[in-house]
Amino acid sequence: MLSGVTRVPLRKALADLPAYVPGARSPIGAQAYKLSSNENPYPPLPTVMAAIADAAVDVNRYPDMYATELSEAIGAALGVGADTVVPANGSVAALGHVLSAVCEAGDEVVVPWRSFEAYPIAVTLAGAVGVRVPVAGDGRLDLAAMAAAVTGRTRVVLVCTPNNPTGPAVHAAELEEFLAAVPGDVLVVLDEAYVEFVRDPLAADGLAVFAAHPNVVLLRTFSKAYGLAGLRVGFAVARPRLAAGIRQASTPFGVSHVAQLAAVASLGVKAELDRRVDAIVAERTRMLGGLRAQGWTVPDSQANFVWLGIGERTVPFAEACGRAGVMVRPFAGDGVRVSVGESEATDILLEVADADPHKA
Repeated sequence: MLSGVTRVPLRKALADLPAYVPGARSPIGAQAYKLSSNENPYPPLPTVMAAIADAAVDVNRYPDMYATELSEAIGAALGVGADTVVPANGSVAALGHVLSAVCEAGDEVVVPWRSFEAYPIAVTLAGAVGVRVPVAGDGRLDLAAMAAAVTGRTRVVLVCTPNNPTGPAVHAAELEEFLAAVPGDVLVVLDEAYVEFVRDPLAADGLAVFAAHPNVVLLRTFSKAYGLAGLRVGFAVARPRLAAGIRQASTPFGVSHVAQLAAVASLGVKAELDRRVDAIVAERTRMLGGLRAQGWTVPDSQANFVWLGIGERTVPFAEACGRAGVMVRPFAGDGVRVSVGESEATDILLEVADADPHKA
């Protein structure tokens, strides 16, 4: 036995690893609308619920490790080969597998900020070094600055479109200019978790960009538009060689049998789900219009949330929302993200916002 050893050391990187902060939940016994996690407010469709019930009978068995049926269904829906699709336990896990597949220790990953808060965590756990590039004042990614941040040590650039938590989508022209400036051996990850909610005619077409650029990988999810957040299923779309490497880095049996069948069933009722997405987009328009009519400056959200960049007033505003009956997501010192949910929740949010004496 070695003397003086009292505990097992953890990785040094964990000491500075930022904690992922989940959206607030309503206290037990309290009634409040949860607008803090960008969830779909609608329950699964009956067809999807039936698939979940059928799949539950087989949970004593391991799932298909490669999610073959789901990969084929996604490929057919997107017009890509099944061999380019890598399902994972949510798009966050897919991102982790992508970084593990391409990053060596010390490689740099260019990250917009503020953006999805899991990015710094995933980058650090992959052994890479995050290089943060500030998002512009209007909530848009500064792609020119991100391209300028690319060095010989850069391995990956993360492009969140629409950007979480600020909302705007990257435009096609600026993305093409950005890709022309990025070396072909640098991987560009387009995180399109909210792509189904995009209505901006200038927004980039991720699938077209993927088809035209071998160094582009797409990330998508069934958590938002498809309403399967609790089942954790997302995927990456990459060229076959890259996809094979991502698959190698993936957690074995990472997508449950229930999640796989629910996702397949969801693809089969996409028309019905699209009508729900349209309803959420309409409610987003009402929320944005109401806030702007009150004098708030709000970025042009193309997702299922809106952003109020209110800096130091973030926490008091979030607390006021909570007291009124809506749970929102504060990013202390930066702003508040409000998910688009039920119309009644929008009404409460607008009442709180209208009463705020310091509209931003």
